[in-house]
Amino acid sequence: MSQHHLPPPWSKEEFEGKLRGKSSSYHIHHPFHVMMAEGKLTQKQLQGWVANRFYYQICIPIKDAAILSNCDDREIRREWIQRILDHDGYKIGGIEDPGGIEAWIRLGEAVGLTREAVTSLRHVAPAARFAVDAYVNFARRQPWQEAVASSLTELFAPHIHQQRIDTWPTQYPWVQTQGLHYFKQRLTQARRDVEHGLRFTLDYFSQTRAMQERVLDILQFKLDVLWALADAIMLDQCHIEIKGPKHG
Repeated sequence: MSQHHLPPPWSKEEFEGKLRGKSSSYHIHHPFHVMMAEGKLTQKQLQGWVANRFYYQICIPIKDAAILSNCDDREIRREWIQRILDHDGYKIGGIEDPGGIEAWIRLGEAVGLTREAVTSLRHVAPAARFAVDAYVNFARRQPWQEAVASSLTELFAPHIHQQRIDTWPTQYPWVQTQGLHYFKQRLTQARRDVEHGLRFTLDYFSQTRAMQERVLDILQFKLDVLWALADAIMLDQCHIEIKGPKHG
């Protein structure tokens, strides 16, 4: 196809609509997360989810550091570095925040795990580790602009955080309420992160239709990572019945 016959880029409004339309692939629809929202998980299964997802939590700042290491745009770096501080925590100028990783450890304690059981990673399923590592490797190897775009699954995150805040106190009353702090703080942080990441993505990738379509593929890749992570946790935590092939 010649340059003259390439379709024009979508408007930024159309492009954003297509990005948001990917919500149908978000892991809130995964059977394991549906079971969680309906209060059908056992304590052991919820503990298994927290323990497995901790590997994802500790890799988020590593992923973000990879993006920073590839990024030559000072303004982007100045905003993006906040994500590392959000998860790793900080003590700067007399202000201290233990960070999201520490909040997730406390979530583990709230569901009945010890700190050591969470931080040792001994409960992380191999397939869960593989899915998370695929995302970190993507951020390391791809252009930083594409790695920034891959973060846009955060468009859909506030909904799932709010769902847990709303349902866990009644569905899982044995979970200590202070453990929900991680979800509450991410409501604000994720919305702020989305505003930055979405603004950059709409501006940079709207140069051509091909670039916009590439972003849709990248966002689907990240959605697939989260879905594969949920698959790994479900296989690790649920009894799966395997039947032979159907005949006739």
